Amino acid sequence: MSHDVHHAAVKLQYQPSLPLGNGKLCLWLFLSTEIMFFAGLIGTYIVLRFGAPPGTWPKPHDVHLVEIIGALNTFVLLMSSVTIVLALESSRNNNAGMAKAWMVATFLLGSVFLGVKAYEYKEKFRHGIYPAKPHSSIYDKADLYYLQACRQRLEGIQKDLMDQKASTEGLSEEQQEQLTHCENVLNNLVKFSEQSAANATDVLRQQRAMEIVASAIYPRAHTANSYEHLIDYLAAEEADLLHEKTDLRKVISEKKSEQTALKENKVPALEKQAAAEQNSEEKAKLTGQVTAAKANQEKLAAEITADNARLAAIDGRLSLHKFLTDDAEKEHIQHGLNDHPDYAFLRLPMKIPSGNMWASTYFLMTGFHAIHVLVGLIAFVFLLVMHLGHKRSYVIENVGLYWHFVDLVWIFLFPLLYLF
Repeated sequence: MSHDVHHAAVKLQYQPSLPLGNGKLCLWLFLSTEIMFFAGLIGTYIVLRFGAPPGTWPKPHDVHLVEIIGALNTFVLLMSSVTIVLALESSRNNNAGMAKAWMVATFLLGSVFLGVKAYEYKEKFRHGIYPAKPHSSIYDKADLYYLQACRQRLEGIQKDLMDQKASTEGLSEEQQEQLTHCENVLNNLVKFSEQSAANATDVLRQQRAMEIVASAIYPRAHTANSYEHLIDYLAAEEADLLHEKTDLRKVISEKKSEQTALKENKVPALEKQAAAEQNSEEKAKLTGQVTAAKANQEKLAAEITADNARLAAIDGRLSLHKFLTDDAEKEHIQHGLNDHPDYAFLRLPMKIPSGNMWASTYFLMTGFHAIHVLVGLIAFVFLLVMHLGHKRSYVIENVGLYWHFVDLVWIFLFPLLYLF
């Protein structure tokens, strides 16, 4: 007995490649390299940031980062991810007009993000916070090298203004005020502290003299606490200066008395004795005493001049103390001389621990991210000239994947830079 068995033919369909469009496959390969690139940058920043000694990494306000601006910019970028998804859905529904409207919204939001970053960059450059070769205006600590940099900057400004004053052009009223402010900071702040730090035998006093300069020019964190530290430094120094001033006046008075005694009594008496002396040996001896007395008199005069110069320097320093602690100037001084309307033109070097490292990593990471945002905006421009019907939805989808990646990178950068 035979049975006829009929089997239906099995139809096999050959798939020549992955079930993924070539465009999307290339995009994912590209994004995988980008993920590794940004992971390396962010990982390096994390190691540097959390590996720095406690208290030495700049706070956001040390480097003019405002958290609320960063948060709003993050919100703008996240909204752009929403609008590009809405554009994709409209395109899939063959609603080209609505798709284009959402793409315009995405383009505008991305442009706002870049505009805010440009404003933040401008603030950094305006305050001198950027990497530079061979050295930027940022110093890790207040030391003699820092004071030297401040002095050289002020002497350069002073020289330029004096050269212009000596020329036929002269100085305008504003430039004359700038010269006065420059000389005040140069002589009463920087040079005085430089001399105090160089001559101090007490390490604490030496460090205090240098910290006064750094705190007066650019107080860290721009907070009241930082200003209070400056006030404490000035109060301690003022007590020392007043004591030194009292001692100097006493010394000057004694030297003047000795000088007067030499001039009015001893020297004339010796000269009279020498003139009356007949013995040549005694005469020579008395003449030598006259010469020594006159030399001592000249020495006392030079010492009195130096002591008076020191008194004038102390008075200048104390006048600077008064300016830095004046209630009328308190609001400006809390932010430092570099932000004071009368002294901002000086653009003096700043003490920001790890500031150069921060600036290098900040501009590297945010700069590369900004380039990626710009590339996305260029892609949006190309999309906007197309008809965004359902046949173009795959293009929006691929560009949207890239844009989501750009947003995701910023989600990591924002807390690292603005919140820690």
